[in-house]
Amino acid sequence: MNSPPLAEAFVLAHPAPARAAPAARRTPVWRTLFGDAVSSGITLAALAGLLELGPKLVSWGLVRAAWSGPGTACGGQGACWAFLRSKAPFILFGIYPPEQRWRPAAMVAMFVLLALWTLPPSRWTRLTLWLWAGAVAVAVLLMSGGVLGLTPVPTSAWGGLPVTVLLTVLSLAIGFPLGVALALGRRSELPGLRWMSIAVIELVRGLPLVTILFIAAILLPLMLPDGVKLDNLARALAALTVFSAAYLAEVLRGGLQGVGAGQAEAGRALGLSWWATTRLIVLPQAVGNVIPALTNTVVVIVKNTSLVLLVGLFDLLSAGRAALTDPKWPGPYMETYGFVALIYFVICFSISRYALWLERRPAFGASS
Repeated sequence: MNSPPLAEAFVLAHPAPARAAPAARRTPVWRTLFGDAVSSGITLAALAGLLELGPKLVSWGLVRAAWSGPGTACGGQGACWAFLRSKAPFILFGIYPPEQRWRPAAMVAMFVLLALWTLPPSRWTRLTLWLWAGAVAVAVLLMSGGVLGLTPVPTSAWGGLPVTVLLTVLSLAIGFPLGVALALGRRSELPGLRWMSIAVIELVRGLPLVTILFIAAILLPLMLPDGVKLDNLARALAALTVFSAAYLAEVLRGGLQGVGAGQAEAGRALGLSWWATTRLIVLPQAVGNVIPALTNTVVVIVKNTSLVLLVGLFDLLSAGRAALTDPKWPGPYMETYGFVALIYFVICFSISRYALWLERRPAFGASS
């Protein structure tokens, strides 16, 4: 067998490093704004709108705005920011006792800090699950009181941002495992399990959330055994959990269908059980495939918490509406709804940006 030439042998022993991919060309801003007749027209129309509305908005929101004082200080020519300064605690915490509002504030801060700590995927461990379970238990005890010298506060007095955060966290924490079970059940080879999962998913997805809330508020107490009662918060949580589970199930089913059959076969070839293969190989890839759709579902669930007013709960939006009924103030609707919208936007936009960052990580790329 002839040996390769010296130069060829050197190349084979010392391969050249791979060249980096060429950087993506960026389109100049001016070409994006004025690239053709349509984009130029839209840009000019937007600039004309800003020039027309910008000075009026600055005059209303800054120059003529009332920043402090009683309701009589709002003359109607500018924004009434004094109303928000006076009613912000009520909008954020509802009718929770004013002297005890440090408790819902601590609960929200605890959830925010724990969410920030959980962001890196390297911290998605059993310890994190136990921390979240403990945080939920502490939040419920902190809000309800009756222990450690805390004044008891019934759930009927809970309101504002804490109710929105608590319902979102609990409905997703309980609804996601149920959604996984329904998605796997719908793809099961067992006819009974498959048809039962299909019936639950299609029934819940075919009903408006308002109907499900009314069912939870009116029919659910009638179906419970004698002596068992659920307050309005538990009923709303049950409705939101079932609703989120059905929608998450369909999103996850799409992710499961995108995982190649060879992935499960490779797991079985390694001697893994069906559950180990699903948990360690199939589900992580399925979730990575549908991160944008999961993000959309989570954002919808966050905003759907505003419907719990139908069962007698005061969430963030309901607390803002209640604050506007004070006869001492002229009813600054734009300022109040703008404040509530800003809070919802911060929550939903943060979720979407985190999901975008997560989607770009190599570990969460689409499976082949």
